[in-house]
Order: sequence, then C-alpha cells, then structure tokens
Amino acid sequence: MNEELNKNRFGNIWENAQISKEDSADVDSHNIFKPSPQRIMKIIHEDEAEFTFSVYFRYPSRHGQFCMISLPRYGEIPIFISGRGDDWIEFTVQKVTQLTDSLFKLREGDLIHLRGPFGHPWPSDDWIGNEQNLVVLAPETGLTAVRTMIEQFHQDPKKIRSLYLLSSFKDEKGVLYQRDRKRWAAHPNFHVLYTLTDCFSPGYGAGSVISHLDQIPFDTFGDNYHVIVAGPQQQMTDTAKALSDRGIPADKIWICLERKMYCAAGKCGHCKINETYVCLEGPVFNYTKARTLFD
Repeated sequence: MNEELNKNRFGNIWENAQISKEDSADVDSHNIFKPSPQRIMKIIHEDEAEFTFSVYFRYPSRHGQFCMISLPRYGEIPIFISGRGDDWIEFTVQKVTQLTDSLFKLREGDLIHLRGPFGHPWPSDDWIGNEQNLVVLAPETGLTAVRTMIEQFHQDPKKIRSLYLLSSFKDEKGVLYQRDRKRWAAHPNFHVLYTLTDCFSPGYGAGSVISHLDQIPFDTFGDNYHVIVAGPQQQMTDTAKALSDRGIPADKIWICLERKMYCAAGKCGHCKINETYVCLEGPVFNYTKARTLFD
C-alpha cells in the first residue's frame, strides 16, 4: 500500500500512536527460528472475539503469507498478514487459545515477537488484466487471508475487469472489516455481498456463501477468471465441492490451508499431509493439489 493510502486508513499512524519505530528490532534473516520483538502501533477491536494488531515491520511480504506470532511463556501461532504498508503489517487474531487470550491483554506500545513472513503466496500478479475476473469466497475468518490481495486490486481499477467478493458470518456482531466493506463496495469493478448464516439483518444476505454462488456470472467470464476460497477447512471443502459440481475446473480454484503449522520451516512435521509440508508448499495451493490434502 502506498503512503497516501496508509494515511487515508490510519492517519499518520506513528503520530497517532506516539510510539518509536526504533523500539522494534531487525529480523534475523540468518535464523528463521529466532523471533524478533516488534512494537504494536495500533489495535482495532473488530468485535469481542477478534482484534486487529498493526505492528511496525519494515520487511517485504506477499499476499497470502503468514507470520509466526509469539509471546514468551505462552507459545507461538501462525497468523495470516491481513494488512500491510511500507513499514507496518497487520494481523487479525481470533480469541481461541491461551496465547490469543494473552494477546488480547496487550496495549498499543507493547511488544510482540514475530518470525517470517513465510509461505507460498496468492499468484495475484498473474491475475492482473482488463479482461480478468476474480471471485473471492471467504466465509468467516477467510477474509484475513485475502484482504491484502483485495486491496491490491482496489487501489487500481484498471488491474481487473471485475471482482466478486462473497463473505459470510454468523451474525452482524462478528462481521470483520466493516470499514473496508464500504470502500470495496464503492469500487466500480467490485461486487460485494456479506451474508449472515444465523440471523437476518438489513444490508446483508442470508445463508452461506454456497447459497449465493448463482449470483456470480461465470458464463460471462469465458476462460478469464480464477476463484479464491479461504476460511475454515470444512467450509472450504464444501465450497470447493460446490464449485466443482457447477463445472468449475480444478485449475481455476485456489485454496488457502492453515493446517497445524507449527515451525513454519518444514522441520517438525505437524503440518505434513502425505508428503506435503503445508508451511513450505502452501498455505496457498491450486485445487488440483489441494483436493488431495483435505482430510
């Protein structure tokens, strides 16, 4: 994201936070197992169970990559990079473990420890073109894995013919990135639908992402499209099957897996499925490969 966009989203984030960049440490590029302390610049309460942390970080990342986040005594978890700028990145964290409970107690100015970025990214540069169409299916937390990629296309309307985003949540309180939803929906080439699965509310569709696939005009795309699926594994499995049942070829579908990544270096074997290390070959896979990895 360029400097102007950064200011539009956060203002001058360093002036607002009044936190020194110099307090953060350099990443040790020679030791991928060594976490580096980084300063929290801003915390956004998405809802009661999900916070977004903006952290000083001046190293390059790519769409769909993740970092390992740790706190001393509490452990380490993989989290997708959900936002990025010239000298910062964002993580959206769900409160589900002892470590994430501890993260939620942190304040702006505190330190967290990072390793990374790691992982095979979305091949989004290959999808740029004024005839290209992108379909993003991101139920629940799946938005975190695709948010920076969506921003890539939002910044320049000429990069893509159309982008269809379908995202589902249980209820309105759990909706992520409301501020982005309004910006994305105003884009001339974007078609954005958020749905709720457990209740009804004005301004939202009803039901799952799968139940709204008929709103995507696949027959008008020709061969110029790709479908991105990110979210909880069972929902990705069901969504990919629904796409296949509609005749979408496997090589047009891209999946983002998070399975049990632990070391991010292919050493511990926690994420190994058959002979595939998800942390090394993924987390992004074409469905021709991903369909053999679901279990």
